[in-house]
Amino acid sequence: MSLSDIQSNRILCWITEESGLKQFQVENAVSLLKEGATVPFIARYRKERTGELDEVAIRLLEERLLYFTELEERKLTVFKSIDEQGKLTQELSARIEATRLKTELEDLYLPYKPKRRTKATIARERGLEPLADLIEAQELMSGDPGQAALPFVDAGREVPDAEAALAGAGHIIAERIAEDADLRAFVRRLTAEKGEMTSRVAADRKDAVTKFEMYYDYREPLREIPSHRMLAMRRGEKEEVLFLAIVAPVEEILAGLKARFLSGESIFRQFLDEVVDDAYKRLMAPSIEVELRLEAKQRADEGAIRVFADNLRNLLLAPPAGGKRVLGIDPGLRTGCKLAAVDETGRLLGHCVIYPHTGEGKAEAARKDLIESAGRYGCSMVAVGNGTGGRETERFVRETLAAAGMSLQVDMVSEAGASVYSASEIAREEFPDLDLTVRGAISIARRLQDPLAELVKIDPKSIGVGQYQHDVNQSQLKKSLEGVVESCVNFVGVDLNTASWALLSYVSGLGPSLARAIVRCRDENGSFPDRAALMAVPRFGAKAFEQSAGFLRIRGGVNPLDNTAVHPERYSLVEAMAADMSVSLSELAADPSLAERIDLSHYVTDAVGLPTLQDIVDELKKPGRDPRCRFEAAEFRDDVRELSDLKEGMVLQGVVTNVTAFGAFVDVGVHQDGLVHVSHLSDRFVKDPHEAVSTGQVVKVKVLAVDQERKRISLSIREATGGGGRLPKRDRRDTERNGVTTGGLDLKGLEKAGFRIRKS
Repeated sequence: MSLSDIQSNRILCWITEESGLKQFQVENAVSLLKEGATVPFIARYRKERTGELDEVAIRLLEERLLYFTELEERKLTVFKSIDEQGKLTQELSARIEATRLKTELEDLYLPYKPKRRTKATIARERGLEPLADLIEAQELMSGDPGQAALPFVDAGREVPDAEAALAGAGHIIAERIAEDADLRAFVRRLTAEKGEMTSRVAADRKDAVTKFEMYYDYREPLREIPSHRMLAMRRGEKEEVLFLAIVAPVEEILAGLKARFLSGESIFRQFLDEVVDDAYKRLMAPSIEVELRLEAKQRADEGAIRVFADNLRNLLLAPPAGGKRVLGIDPGLRTGCKLAAVDETGRLLGHCVIYPHTGEGKAEAARKDLIESAGRYGCSMVAVGNGTGGRETERFVRETLAAAGMSLQVDMVSEAGASVYSASEIAREEFPDLDLTVRGAISIARRLQDPLAELVKIDPKSIGVGQYQHDVNQSQLKKSLEGVVESCVNFVGVDLNTASWALLSYVSGLGPSLARAIVRCRDENGSFPDRAALMAVPRFGAKAFEQSAGFLRIRGGVNPLDNTAVHPERYSLVEAMAADMSVSLSELAADPSLAERIDLSHYVTDAVGLPTLQDIVDELKKPGRDPRCRFEAAEFRDDVRELSDLKEGMVLQGVVTNVTAFGAFVDVGVHQDGLVHVSHLSDRFVKDPHEAVSTGQVVKVKVLAVDQERKRISLSIREATGGGGRLPKRDRRDTERNGVTTGGLDLKGLEKAGFRIRKS
């Protein structure tokens, strides 16, 4: 269903009004999106056309464009349906055209929407609509309601008396009230503003101990309930532990409905008073509650998805250890520890199994095999999975290497999702002849080298940084998380000659099919000498090259610009810069001081402005540099390995594993993450925990309490550091570059219009 030019222009006007952006920014951004340009490409390489909109602004525009497009397409269906009924008036048509809300459109359509047979439908079939019209007009000021209804008594139509006639007419009027768009809007608004979400325990679970105990008798204003509590209550309802309901301000609603509907003192005043009660309680209230519960669920989903996306972004952008040989260890107590050594590019060098925890005899052989593996493959780092047996294995590795005089760095690495990768199609393609556990050890080693390159192979939902991730809208979650992965991959850039097809698939303009084609071409013909060689890949066209080339890197290639984020479309410009300075392109790319001397104003044109020129100079100053932060490993205490080792008052180092709306979970090395409540994240007020900490961040915490029975640990960053919890400045700068700033948007206008803004 295609939209007319009038509808398309209307959408652009609405987005411009609501966002507070300039008309050219919206028009150009939308035009680029419709042409198939990706969000990372537009944000990075089309700054002049969009007025330097960043990724967040462009994604918001993309979401709003989709919303309004779906709205306009729905309007076409509504217009056709009402017109076919012969009921499309000029006034109704104007209201439908003007609405910007899907809920308002459905309210306007409700009286004309095909429906099942109702009490009002039956009453109409019995010829009672004229009586309903008479009563609703409220013009009879004298007489008896029963007498007025007598002409409509008809035993043949199952209307035996005046009372039955009035009842039928009342059903018709009640349905009209319940389907009136303005009255529904009033009830919806009042219920949303003053209603309360309540929960009570199921009768057969009153004495049961469950994780939903705090909600056994609970109520909270609907408009204030946070995402995590809404989702927790819904899960309790799903598990048949709780009953949920919205308690509306009934008296105020009924008073408002009657004030709007009743007029004068007609003979039907008392009758209509009862009809309004019936219309609200029987028809409006149940449907409005369903709508508001759905809206509350959608808001909760958006909040949970936003938390998941923030955590995933921080995890994917965790500092890489870099191109070093790593020995990965998938720990196991009874089944042994799987060792896998990988080279600087992640290629498997060798693997074996050791049994350090099944008796002294085998432990001695394990020490020998560990030392031999680390030495034979020239490893400089050891990555130990943090699963079962992780701390015991880490201690064994440290003691063994120290006794052998080997100074390898040993780090604990999150195993989250490693088993999912091991059994995945990608893992089978990479290592068809290896056991799943060996694949897991390889993944652990690679995660230390480059978290982003390895984690993109795993379904983001399996990484374990979400909040009620199985309860939220799965399609929205998938779309959001894929957007985060795409954003992170293109922010960092991808080595064209070493990246897996899984990593390449997230590069702007590629996708799985082209990514596989690139890898096949690379396997058959060797490394790509330059970006231009991509055009030799089957089905790789000019559009794909335009969208992807700037995000692909070639180290040591024939053109030094291929190892930067400078787009090939600007190579001639950089060559002109080098010529003007009487140096070669290689010299310009190798000496940051030369880039400092470039007079950007000399190269400004209608097509290339200062933003693009500044990006080019920034890349020339740091060609090939990874934009992620410096690698830092957490150091767990050797005397703290189990929950029983924790004591109140201990100050420990840990790693943030998950950030939620109510705080952050921190791994301190005891197989059970501790919770830092939002009130203990910093010495200043923290509304959003993401303002204070991020997933993967190394923090210092103080143990406040340990509940051995429930396996709960309460921690504090505030008391351990006297404040802390603030992201280092370089993290904030990198995050801003990665597209979480707002690019000059009118935040209040966007929020009012329905945009969801994450304030950083």
